[in-house]
Amino acid sequence: MESSIRTQEVNPAKMTMLFKKQFELCKVEEGQTVAIVSDLGTRREYIQAAFAAADEIGVDIYEMCVNMIPGWTKVGVPTIGKCKGTLEALMACDMVLIFHVPLFAAWLRKVMDNKVRVQMIIDAPDDLEQLQSPPGLKEAVLHAHKIYENTKDIHVTSKAGTDLHYSRGEYPVMSQYGMADEPGRFDHWGVGLIHTFPNEGSSRGTVVIQPGDIVILPYCRYVVDPIHLTIEEGHVTNIEGGLDAALMREWLKDGEDFEGDRDPYAVSHLGWGMNPQCRWDSIALYGDGPERSRAASRCFPGNFLFSTGPNSQGGGKRTTRGHYDVPMRDCTIAVDGKVVVEEGRLTDPKMIVPRVPR
Repeated sequence: MESSIRTQEVNPAKMTMLFKKQFELCKVEEGQTVAIVSDLGTRREYIQAAFAAADEIGVDIYEMCVNMIPGWTKVGVPTIGKCKGTLEALMACDMVLIFHVPLFAAWLRKVMDNKVRVQMIIDAPDDLEQLQSPPGLKEAVLHAHKIYENTKDIHVTSKAGTDLHYSRGEYPVMSQYGMADEPGRFDHWGVGLIHTFPNEGSSRGTVVIQPGDIVILPYCRYVVDPIHLTIEEGHVTNIEGGLDAALMREWLKDGEDFEGDRDPYAVSHLGWGMNPQCRWDSIALYGDGPERSRAASRCFPGNFLFSTGPNSQGGGKRTTRGHYDVPMRDCTIAVDGKVVVEEGRLTDPKMIVPRVPR
């Protein structure tokens, strides 16, 4: 019987070279200390590659393996700090390599505030090679960051029916260009995007998630039928549609901590992608395994990243489990009246980065 498993394309022996390049992108130098935070599900070849790359550079490195498997659907899991000494150890190193999602966990902010760099690695080997930050991506992301930072009002529309307004300024803009190269910086190997959390209560209008949009979290699937969302005072108040609407209602309902809990329905981070190495069709090409969907599907150029749930990563108080992450195609994004994305295409030349064949 013919196997349906996609063959890994990157030579496993190249992993050390990829990790060495990533360390260099992150400005890891001889004499510094890197702490690995792994878990019971981490690929051992990643740990071995990181150790070998560190040896090549002259970096001190050690592994701290936590006694759990933080699933892709769980955000804010406190993997550090519960065991005595773990937080203190990470506060003392120069960079943390973490192999699961630490976002929305309280310990991450403490480590970053102590000027420790945090590099998240959660993608498959092929994606680590294909999506590794290309020349010009950092500059494009920082350009977009500055524009977004100086923006007060955003209007997102689409021919499918999206008509969303929100304001920003209450929370910082957060940008990722694939490398944790500055003190206190968090980044995700393989991405390239900006986002922020809207001012409390400012989001209003309609969001229509259409077939071909992607639910990255929790389902890793293309949407097959439209989801019509009504948004009032910063919260999703109505979800209409077929199967995909039912899945969304089910997931957000499951995230409620008590009857009437509105936190899962709050509008969370909003922004757009810019990494030319990322592909909208990655799920169709490589399958819907989370490891192949994390960066590739999240950051393809010109997508509008819509989400619901927590905002603690930006300094807010919501820590709900009810998080939904949806990169949307074909949207037009106007910041203070200026269009930066038109029907899913970046319009600002300084945000457009050439794709590197790999």
